Amino acid sequence: MMMSSGSDSKSSGPSTAMVALLAASCGILVANIYYAQPLVGLIGPAVGLSSGQASLIVSLTQLGYAAGLLLLVPLGDLLETRRLVTITIAASIPVLALAGLARSGPVMLGAAALIGLTSVAVQMLVPLAASLTPEARRGQVVGVVMSGLLFGILLARPVASMVADLFGWRVVFFASAVVTLLMVVLLRLTLPVRRPVSRQSYGALLASLFALPIEQPVLRRRAAYQAAVFAGFSLFWTGTPLLLAHEFHESQRGIALFALVGAAGAFAAPIAGRLADKGHARVGTACALLAVCAAFILALAGGLGHSVVVLALSGVLLDAGVQCNLVFGQRAIYILAPDIRSRLNGVFMAIFFAGGAAGSALTSPVLDRFGWPGICAVGAALPLLALGYFATGQRVRVLGPA
Repeated sequence: MMMSSGSDSKSSGPSTAMVALLAASCGILVANIYYAQPLVGLIGPAVGLSSGQASLIVSLTQLGYAAGLLLLVPLGDLLETRRLVTITIAASIPVLALAGLARSGPVMLGAAALIGLTSVAVQMLVPLAASLTPEARRGQVVGVVMSGLLFGILLARPVASMVADLFGWRVVFFASAVVTLLMVVLLRLTLPVRRPVSRQSYGALLASLFALPIEQPVLRRRAAYQAAVFAGFSLFWTGTPLLLAHEFHESQRGIALFALVGAAGAFAAPIAGRLADKGHARVGTACALLAVCAAFILALAGGLGHSVVVLALSGVLLDAGVQCNLVFGQRAIYILAPDIRSRLNGVFMAIFFAGGAAGSALTSPVLDRFGWPGICAVGAALPLLALGYFATGQRVRVLGPA
């Protein structure tokens, strides 16, 4: 099957099985970025890293991912997609095994950076799903695929904690390598061949990234909205384990179960996709931003009232709002210029992941100085700022708000 990057599938789009495979693949790949977060306390001593140095495992994974978003994802506009995706994913398999085998700090840190770099194949699959789907169904399909991605983010931490508790932290990386191997075989056998029409050099391709936020106001705005809510997302999910451990005296297993409950918010993504397809993305965006703000108000009540149930409900509402806003954003940018979808997606993801990194960095100082109310205040302010910026925008086409 041959198609250019500018043409969508002439049929009704990818089959249900293909959409399910793309969603599962996104979840499996993105989870690789987050496995180490709850395990640094175990990994550090095992590879000779101090507690302060062990945090570099997470930082280097995120930096590797950011580098991949800017250096590898844009290649989707230049190279044949199936080959690019499968090679990138296959490269992560020995790297995951290396992390499981690591006996020294430098080896573990190097493996962490490469895990982040190779995990960006997930952001090659999302534009592919959009390209395979007619515009009338694109939001719905992207919503399902993105729900897989969010499930991967939310389930990675509790799964890693549970597996490490039962079998040791090294098994987490070995198991991921095996699952990734099976996934790359399936993708190689089932993905269609898709050749982009761009004839730019790689250097010109990278240079064009810096101009995109200036040339594309919808991209600039959508990235800003998502950066704000993803910063809040990171604040919440970095702060709640600390709150649950120190104030609620929950065990590591209890914290893992809490994260599993929060993953229910990912079910909102397909609903958001259908709303976007029907032209309700503008209203939906405002509702999503308000939902994130409301989630932090609820989280404040749960924290002060010492209620795990209320806190869990706030996590579900937060995840639903963040995921819906992400789907509305991707639906809007994917109709801008089909020939440069990979670059648009790479820039969009890089900007909003930067927001998430900022949220994670703010968590400890805010929590230390202002406690849980400070986390909730910052978390509620971020979507309100995004909503103010959103209110200044002009309507861009019926299907995609600014």
